Amino acid sequence: MSTSTDHGQPDPEASTLALTRDGRPVSDRGDTVCVVGAGASGLTAIKNLKEHGFGVDCYERETGVGGAWNWRHDRSPVYASTHLISSRPFTQFPDFPMPDDWPDYPHHSRLLSYFERYADHFDLRGHIWFGTEVVRVEPVAGDRWDVTTRSTGGYGPERTSRYAAVVVANGHNWSPKLPRYEGLEEFRGEVMHASSYKDPAQLRGKRVLVVGAGNTGCDIAVEAAQQASRCWHSTRRGYWYAPKYVLGRPADQVNDALLALRVPLRVRQWLYHWTLRLTVGDLTRFGLPKPDHRVYETHPIANSQLVYYVGHGGIAPVPDVVRFHPYAVELSDGREIDPDLVVFATGYLPRFEFLDPKVLGDDAGEGRPKLWLNAFVPGRPTLAVAGLVQPDSGIFPLSHWQSVLFARLLRLRVTRPDRAAAFAARVSAKAGERYAGPVKDSSRHWFEVGHADYLRAVQRALHDLEEAR
Repeated sequence: MSTSTDHGQPDPEASTLALTRDGRPVSDRGDTVCVVGAGASGLTAIKNLKEHGFGVDCYERETGVGGAWNWRHDRSPVYASTHLISSRPFTQFPDFPMPDDWPDYPHHSRLLSYFERYADHFDLRGHIWFGTEVVRVEPVAGDRWDVTTRSTGGYGPERTSRYAAVVVANGHNWSPKLPRYEGLEEFRGEVMHASSYKDPAQLRGKRVLVVGAGNTGCDIAVEAAQQASRCWHSTRRGYWYAPKYVLGRPADQVNDALLALRVPLRVRQWLYHWTLRLTVGDLTRFGLPKPDHRVYETHPIANSQLVYYVGHGGIAPVPDVVRFHPYAVELSDGREIDPDLVVFATGYLPRFEFLDPKVLGDDAGEGRPKLWLNAFVPGRPTLAVAGLVQPDSGIFPLSHWQSVLFARLLRLRVTRPDRAAAFAARVSAKAGERYAGPVKDSSRHWFEVGHADYLRAVQRALHDLEEAR
């Protein structure tokens, strides 16, 4: 099999030269697999492909591992106070536990050290080209892929290598989704997306409007309540604000215990609803809008402080923004407020700049690939997308099992190509399946999955692959 050198550069003796369709030279890497990105999903893909006997080359545009969790990276959405919102046992990789003496919800700096130790423990750095961005990924004959790279920032010549398979693990929380409002261009105040928010000092002494009720929006609103001279929090609808602890245990662990007992969804919704009513009370009493959905029908918002600061007057809940004026913002109830800083915590859209959207079944080019298990591409048995899920708990275990499944599928293509082809047909038939209960129809929930349902589906697929061997 093809190999990589200790510094992540292809071994010249393991590569052969070929030509692309337009005549450019290409280094043929044999049966080596390319991984795009060295964040959480990329690292576990390298590790699992290695363990299944594949050579691996990974391209990482930044200078270190960690992806979104490395806040030194210019695309990282992490801010100074970021902590996990899923608890440690449900977030760690299955084969590399976080230290027992870590808190239930570790700080982002601990997460980065965790990834660095993971990379060192499994000897992954030698497979990673740091400071190298992927420019194009193009399908070629034989289900192979030409991957064109260059130094990050566009310096130096482009280089094309041919791979047996590709894992796309460039993350989906780095390309800001910006709303469009009438008059926004004329607004004289400061406007930024939450991706540019790093430190509470950016809020100090200002009149801040936070738009968006996801976990990031709630965190920033809480920090604005402590640092800003005034804070408004605009949400389109009401939400359930879940505490991080229930009965003294992390909330996701309590929910998982109910899932393990096979408690029906409606019963779990009722239990959680009344837990919130008993601990927080009627949210409308605080001026927060009444949720227009049941518990579990939107992505969990784990924030124990938002209601506290609303109740203490530090955060003023306001409805949706209608339009901007030069020195004011008009709300849907007719009121006008006068912030001097607007923070759009309006989420992100996945972007695969190096890949034709149609290859992923995203014919409309809106960032919503049509995949099986949110990972496998119909008609493209050697292409996978890792980490394109938004679970109700930790994501790292899901990324781990995605890459295990892909590695075993690639191995089956070598040992039993007929069985692999049958499995690929199943991928095409099941593309677009959802692994979550009823959720709100919005871009925020495109990739929403229930972690238990999703993992069961992956385990069934792994069982089927074992049967096929």
